[in-house]
Formats: sequence, C-alpha cells, structure tokens
Amino acid sequence: MYKKLISFIAVIGLLLFVSLYSMITGSIEVGLGELITGLFTGTNENVEIIKDLRLPRIIIALFAGACLSVSGVLLQAVLRNPLAEPGIIGVSSGAGFVSIMMITFFPTLYFYTPLFSFIGGAVAFLLVYLFAWKSGLDPLRMILIGVAINALFTGLSQLLSAQNASSLMSGVSVDTSTLTMKTWDDVGIIALYGTIGLLLSLLLYAWCNHLGLKDKTLRNLGFQVNRARFAITVVAVLLASIATAIAGMFTFVGLLVPHIGRVLVGNDHKVLIPFSALAGALLIITADTLGRTIMAPIEVPASIIMAVIGGPFLIFLLRKSDRIYGN
Repeated sequence: MYKKLISFIAVIGLLLFVSLYSMITGSIEVGLGELITGLFTGTNENVEIIKDLRLPRIIIALFAGACLSVSGVLLQAVLRNPLAEPGIIGVSSGAGFVSIMMITFFPTLYFYTPLFSFIGGAVAFLLVYLFAWKSGLDPLRMILIGVAINALFTGLSQLLSAQNASSLMSGVSVDTSTLTMKTWDDVGIIALYGTIGLLLSLLLYAWCNHLGLKDKTLRNLGFQVNRARFAITVVAVLLASIATAIAGMFTFVGLLVPHIGRVLVGNDHKVLIPFSALAGALLIITADTLGRTIMAPIEVPASIIMAVIGGPFLIFLLRKSDRIYGN
C-alpha cells in the first residue's frame, strides 16, 4: 500500500512540474509568477500567446497520454496479452486513416471526426482479431498481424495525404504527432470524448480483473465473458481513436505505461487504470516538451521520441513476455 501511495504522489508531482515547465519554456519564456498573474488578469501579451497556442497543446498532450495508456490497459485485459497496444495492433492507424479521410472529403463534419475515427479503430481491431484467431489467440501471431494491419492503414493514410494537397496539413498531425497548431476547439473535443472514455474505463475495472481468470472458470461462475470483452473493447477503441484523431499517432504509450504501472501499483485495475492515466499523461507531455526544447528552434515530433523509447522496450517485453502480466 505504501509503495502504491508513493508512486501516485511521485507521478502527480512530476506531472504538475513538467506541465508548468512546459508552459513557461519555449520560444516565449515567462516566469511562473508572471504566468499565473497573466492568466488571471489577461494583461500580459506573452501570457496571452501562451494561453492561445501552448496551453491547448499541453492539455491535448495530457489527455492523449491518458487515453492511450488506459486503452493499452484495457486491450491487454481483453486479450490477456501484455504486448497488446493500440499503436502496435493497428487500432490507432485505422482510426487515423478514417480521420484523414473524413477531413479530406467531409471537412464540414470535423466535429464528428472522433466518431468516424472510432469506426476506423474498431474495424482495425476486428481485422486483427479475425486474422489472428486460429484455435485460439496466440500473442506473437496477434502482434505480427497487428503490425501488418498497422502498416496497411498507415500506408493508406500517407497515400491519401499525398494525393490531396489540401488534406496534407490535416494529415500531418495524424502521421507525425507534433501537437502543433492545436486550438481550444480541439481541446473541447478530446476533453469531451476522452473524459467519457476514462470514466467508463473506471466503471469496468472489476470486469478487467475477472478476465485475468480462464474463460471456463468465469463461465462456471456465471460471468458473461463475451459481454465483458465487448464492452471493454469498445471503450479501449474509443480512447485510442479520440487520441489519434486529435493528437496524432503515438505508438508504445499503451505498452510502456501499463507494464510500469503493474510493477509499481500491481495488477488490480481499480488502481492500475487511474495510475496509467496519470503516468501516460506524464509520458506524452514529457516527450512533447523534450521535442520542443532539446533541439530548439528545430522541433522533434513527440511521436519520434516515443518510438526511440518504445522500440527497445518492445524488444525487452518480447524476450520477457513469459514472466509478465501477473505470471
């Protein structure tokens, strides 16, 4: 219990520190006191610029990290696979492809992009599930099928962007995840759908815990396994889709955070889900802040930083997969 409490306090403290540091650091720099005063008075021109350009970016990074991390937790519970992650198994790329397609052909329906992205993510997940099923779900086969589906939808997204110059700038956010040029309208969308998904995930924690048992045992206990899997999957796809539609493609977030969370706070999803949300938000805001500052004035996309961190970690998990996820 002590370890869990310390972990939560540390993550919350780091999250507040990095968020504040991100707000005051960049091409325009202000002091912390100046920032706080300017936010309340509205008389400081530099603070107003930060409020209009940098603050939406920070809020979107926080929500995207939380959504992707919790999506990873839910998918791993459903599939009993510690390697399941929305970016790796193609959910994010499916959502991203439909997002670009809607922006390209139906720009007036921009507010409904998360809905169509959800459909794209659901289709991608269904394809992975169907192609990977062969007398059961093999973890390695699912990852390989997921990589193939991910490559397919990523290629289609890039093709669509290349063929339509007017959609290129819209597609960049999905492909590169620099989180630049985000507006308060984007914040409103991800805050609405993201909050709904995160709250629903908290309500499903008991079902996630139950799915750690074998299906036969659960059915003998009268537990509706298929209904639970369906409900949890819907929420997981919703979270991944809204994050991809607004923030762009991030891989490995849903892989890194849940694994670290299990080490620090255990396998109980009642604790793991909120911890993963906080840790995921911390991871993305840190990656984005590093991307803005490490090679300034050149900006490194946060997705590249996540790829550099997550690639070696995936190799580690593949080698140690027989000794994780509670085993």
